[in-house]
Amino acid sequence: MQISLLTCAPGTDLYSIFGHTAIRVRDSSRGMDIVYNYGTFDDTDPLFYVHFTKGIMNYSLSAETMDSFMMEYQYEHRDVQEQVLDLNCSEKNKLYQALRKNTLEENRIYQYHFHTDNCTTRAARIIESNTMDSFLYKNILSVNGSNGNSGSGSNLSFRDMIHEYLDKQHKSWSEFGIDLFLGKNLDAKVTNLEAIHFLPDYLYRGMDSAYNGKKLLVSERKSVIKFPAAKKISEGLTPLALFQCLLLASILLFIFRSYSSINKTLQVFDITLFSVLGLLGILMAYLWIARIDDVCRNNMNILWAVPTHLIAIFFIRKKAGWIKYYFLGTAIVAAVLLAGFPFWWQRMNIAVLPLLILIIFRSFMIYLNRKHAEKFIIQGQKS
Repeated sequence: MQISLLTCAPGTDLYSIFGHTAIRVRDSSRGMDIVYNYGTFDDTDPLFYVHFTKGIMNYSLSAETMDSFMMEYQYEHRDVQEQVLDLNCSEKNKLYQALRKNTLEENRIYQYHFHTDNCTTRAARIIESNTMDSFLYKNILSVNGSNGNSGSGSNLSFRDMIHEYLDKQHKSWSEFGIDLFLGKNLDAKVTNLEAIHFLPDYLYRGMDSAYNGKKLLVSERKSVIKFPAAKKISEGLTPLALFQCLLLASILLFIFRSYSSINKTLQVFDITLFSVLGLLGILMAYLWIARIDDVCRNNMNILWAVPTHLIAIFFIRKKAGWIKYYFLGTAIVAAVLLAGFPFWWQRMNIAVLPLLILIIFRSFMIYLNRKHAEKFIIQGQKS
C-alpha cells in the first residue's frame, strides 16, 4: 500500500482559487486507487449561498477513484503534485482505517472554517495523528528559523498568505473583495503550524520538511499531471484603476460645475457614490453580525463604507441643517483613515486610497454647498 498527499493548483472559481489538498491511497495488489477528499460540498442546496454568507458550510470527506478525481483537474488544466509518504505498514493501515472511518455517514461531515478548519487542515491533521513516532515540521516561514511546530519566524499574516496566492494569479478584484469584507482578525500573525494547516502550497512545503521520528516523512515527489504555463491575460480594469478614474471624473465635474447640467450630474454622482458605500456598509455589518466565525468581525472598512449613508443621501438636496455636519464628519473620518493608512491594525486594500480621497473631496464639497446654500437663504430672508 502507498499513501500520498496530493496538492492541486488553484482554479478560476472562488472556491478553488487557493488550490486543493487530498490524500491518495493506492494498493496495486488489490487494484485499489482511491482519493480521499475533504473538500466536498453540496452547492445544489437552495440555501447554500445564504449559509455560505453566514459561515455555515457543511463540507465532507468523500472517497472516489483516482481517475474520477483527476477528471476535473485535467479539464481545467490544473497541475497536481504528489508526495509519497514514507510510512511503515502499521502506520499505513492506521491512516487508511482512519480515513475509512471518517467516510462513514456519521463522521464524514464537518463545519468548514475558512482559515482554521478546511480541506488542507483536515488532511494534515489526519496524517499527523496517525504516525507512530514523534512528528515534527521544520519552520518553513523563516530561512534561519529553528525547527518546531509553533514558532512563526516571520511577520506573515493570514492576509499576506492570501495576497501571495491572488497576486500570482492577478486576481485583484478577488483580493479587493476579500480585503473589503474580512476584518482585522485576518491580519493576525500566523504560526508555522497555522500556515501549514491553512493553504495547500504551505502544507506541501511543510510535508517536505516534516520528520516522522528520525526520517523525512516524504520519500518521493512527482508530478501526476503538469500543464504548460498559461499565458498571462490582462485582467482589464482593476479596482485601483476604477477608483482613480472615478476620482478624476469627480474633479473634472467639479471644475465645470458652473454649467447647470454638470452640477446636476455631480448631484447624481454623489447620490450614487454614497448609496453604493451605504450598501457595502450594510453588507459588512451583516457579515460582522451574522457569521458564526470571526473572519468578518472588527472590520475597519465600515468606517468609510457607513450604512447610514443610505439615509443621508435623501437629505443631500434638502434643507436639513444637520446634513452638512454629517458630511463634514464623513470627510474628517476618511481623512484620519487616509493619514494613518499604513499604520492601522487592519491592512486595507491599496485601492481604498483613491476611494478615501474621493470620499473626502465629495463629502467636503457637499458640506460647503450646504453651508453656502444656508447662508444664501439667510441673506435672502434679511433682505
